[in-house]
Amino acid sequence: MNNIKNIFFDLDHTIWDFEKNSSLTFKKILKDFKIDINLDEFLEIYVPINFKYWKLYREEKITKEFLRYNRLKSAFDKLSIKVSDDTIEKISEDYIYYLPSNHNLMPNAIKTLDYLKIKYNLYIITNGFRDVQNQKMKSSKINKYFKKIYDSESVGVKKPNPDIFNFAIEDSNSLKPESLMVGDSYEADIEGALSVGLNAIHFIAHGEKVHNRCAIINDLSELIEIL
Repeated sequence: MNNIKNIFFDLDHTIWDFEKNSSLTFKKILKDFKIDINLDEFLEIYVPINFKYWKLYREEKITKEFLRYNRLKSAFDKLSIKVSDDTIEKISEDYIYYLPSNHNLMPNAIKTLDYLKIKYNLYIITNGFRDVQNQKMKSSKINKYFKKIYDSESVGVKKPNPDIFNFAIEDSNSLKPESLMVGDSYEADIEGALSVGLNAIHFIAHGEKVHNRCAIINDLSELIEIL
């Protein structure tokens, strides 16, 4: 890692605490729409469904609109809660509206970014939706750490597609041997980065399987010691 000059971060689940912020958003929404269900019970069903639909979205098998509607529809159906299509559409819109206003970050994110900002060029590569990701970074006040955000909507392809990594490298005038990808998704971040010749560090904070493809960290502050 001695030759690293550029670090590309994933955003959700890596720097921005998606689980906590999403939970807070649903707590508000379920109350606003008077949906009588325990938050933890809802999330237990919703979270794996959302993960499944995001995988399909990454694989270009469904659209953004399909994802946003059907992850909610599928969760309510599985919970046997009757919610009209119009209400699901409104919940979907409210979720996207309120989610970025929450600004919880992963533990030690600011401490780590403060350290890295002095030594490296920092960037974001994200599969998240452009407007939402920009709002997340503004509300959590982390824009100042990053030179540029590369999102899948703007580039036109999603991680792990090699094109999004190659585009970010070329656009930032970086060299692959001098560049590092840090992310939580083995498929999208790690395999994607390694496939184009980038260095990679896998941030495992949610019980993912251990492997030997690259270095693994369990807390962002470990980057301070490694780099």
